[in-house]
Amino acid sequence: MEAKNFIEDIINEELEGGVVNEVHTRFPPEPNGYLHIGHAKSLCLNFGTAKKYGGKCNLFFDDTNPSKEKTEFVDAIKADIEWLGFKWYEMHYASDFFDDIFELAIKLIKDGKAYVCDLTAEQIRETRGTLTQPGTESPYRNRSVEENLRLFNEMKEGKYADGEKVLRAKIDMASPNINMRDPVIYRVLHATHHRTGDKWCIYPMYDYAHPICDSMQGVTHSLCTLEFEDHRPLYNWVVENTGVAHKPRQIEFARLNIANTVMSKRYLKKLVEEGTVRGWDDPRMPTLTGLRARGIPANALKNFCEAVGVAKANSEIESGYLEHFVREDLNANAERAMAVINPIKVIIENYEGSELLDFDTKPQLEESPTRKITFSKELYISAEDFSDNPPPKFFRLKPEGYVRLKNAYIIKCERVEYDDNGAIAQLICSYLPESKSGSDTSGMKVKGTIQWVDAATCVDVTVKKYDYLLKDAEYSGQDFGERFNPESEKIFVGKAEKYLAECKEGESFQLLRVGYYKTGKENGKTVLHEITSLKDTYKAK
Repeated sequence: MEAKNFIEDIINEELEGGVVNEVHTRFPPEPNGYLHIGHAKSLCLNFGTAKKYGGKCNLFFDDTNPSKEKTEFVDAIKADIEWLGFKWYEMHYASDFFDDIFELAIKLIKDGKAYVCDLTAEQIRETRGTLTQPGTESPYRNRSVEENLRLFNEMKEGKYADGEKVLRAKIDMASPNINMRDPVIYRVLHATHHRTGDKWCIYPMYDYAHPICDSMQGVTHSLCTLEFEDHRPLYNWVVENTGVAHKPRQIEFARLNIANTVMSKRYLKKLVEEGTVRGWDDPRMPTLTGLRARGIPANALKNFCEAVGVAKANSEIESGYLEHFVREDLNANAERAMAVINPIKVIIENYEGSELLDFDTKPQLEESPTRKITFSKELYISAEDFSDNPPPKFFRLKPEGYVRLKNAYIIKCERVEYDDNGAIAQLICSYLPESKSGSDTSGMKVKGTIQWVDAATCVDVTVKKYDYLLKDAEYSGQDFGERFNPESEKIFVGKAEKYLAECKEGESFQLLRVGYYKTGKENGKTVLHEITSLKDTYKAK
């Protein structure tokens, strides 16, 4: 099978050499928050690799840290995976294997490969050494097997306080890899687990539990991000020394980093808890639930991850690259509609009555379907489409100027009426009856075409435009808090076709000359959420 990345090269070689006879992956989130866009790459890679080889992909929850994990996060992760269209083969939790993980720790102790240590976390750090100096052995390293078994069982029975004792693997305090210098594999933690309750007061560390859980699920290829590369020797040590029957292989790949995008679950959680954003599903959030709320198409996100590819070195992707795929998907699939922001009333003084006009709803198709829209004497246009003091080459509406109303008529601004404060109250215009779109015999050519809505049938809408949560960094090392963009959400008043208020909530539209928007409701009123702008700023290199 043709490989498209280095991971598939490895898999092909192993399949051809008989090292493995199937591909079994797993997606392993910790349920301590909501998935963000960075997780989408791992999702697509694990599920996509399994699918390509006719294999299996499990959903595996790493729930070894009960103080931070919640069922709420489990449910959200499952919903995100289903939204992206992936189906897991089996669903497992690390807590499913807690009894097995404990028994294998007992085996390590009996084999003289693990010991109970009384050093504090700070003392363990101090004695671990540096990249150029070996670590110092713990004074408890040579306890007898019998004493270690007794102490470890007492840890399990709740005799000791948090941090009072840990179980460490006995490997090599002089190893050039610091992760191999007698790492902690169990700690005391008196916390109620979201699944096992208070059954346990000791919990395995991720680096110890992870390879065991992979093995017990039958995982063949454990795909991890690059920060786990230095942990691979420990992964392999646990597999070899616990004696698990199935031996998975860990392979690391570069994580997804996007400019001006928060990729820290800790900081995202801080934004939610401090009320800086409205929740994990705030449309400005780079969480998958936030992207879904904003209207990002699932296929666009998957196509983006596919295009980014799989690499061995970390890099940062332009934020415009994702928007490119979102815009490409919406341009092909979204229905067209009309709305105006900061509306100005237009009165066509030589028009009477009303009529229904044909509006092209999908002009991107060879034969566009149409929808009937109402045209009458009173309309609204966007404030930015009129200027009473226009700059050069202003091709929208201006005093004594002409413009075409989309799928309607050419109008001329006869005069401007102002209110007592000097603001524009309304525009008095005339229209050319013979200039109707599709049957124009006026002979007049105008350079500007603008959107509009009928005053009698339109609805009031709130328009929400979004920008990045982070501003560009001004200097190296600037943290997320200093980079928060207070103008990441801007709210405008608008008028829209009645159709947008009547359609199914959550529908995506291209609002002509405005952008791509998703419909929503807040307090019973229609809200239009910006998905992305019309202009594609990404330039392929």
